[in-house]
Amino acid sequence: IETFFKKIGITKLRFKPAFNPYTEPSMEIFGYHPDLKCWTEIGNSGMFRPEMLAPMGLPENVRVIAWGLSLERPTMIKYRIKNIRDLFGHKVEMARTRTAPVCRFDDATADEQEAC
Repeated sequence: IETFFKKIGITKLRFKPAFNPYTEPSMEIFGYHPDLKCWTEIGNSGMFRPEMLAPMGLPENVRVIAWGLSLERPTMIKYRIKNIRDLFGHKVEMARTRTAPVCRFDDATADEQEAC
C-alpha cells in the first residue's frame, strides 16, 4: 500500500486500526495534505473474514486482502487542491478539467509522459 501511494507522490502516510464488518483485522490509511496541514483518510484495508469468502466457494485456508481507496482525496493531496468541491459538484471549473495534466505511473519513457 505504501508503494502504491508513493508512486503517485503521497509519501507521508499513517495507518490506524479500524473496524469493518467484512474484514478483520482492518485499518484506515491517512495521507498528509501539505496545504491544509492535516491528515486525510485516503483508504481502507484489511483481511477478508472467512465467512465473507465461503459463499464464493474458496477453501477455508485461503486468505484475501481487501483494500480500497477513495480517488478524490489522493487527488486533492497530489494536486494540492484544498476544497473537494473544486473536484466535484456544481462549482467545478470546467476549464480545469480541460487543462489538467495526464499522468502515467508505469515505466514509459520521458518522451511518452506528460509533466505531472
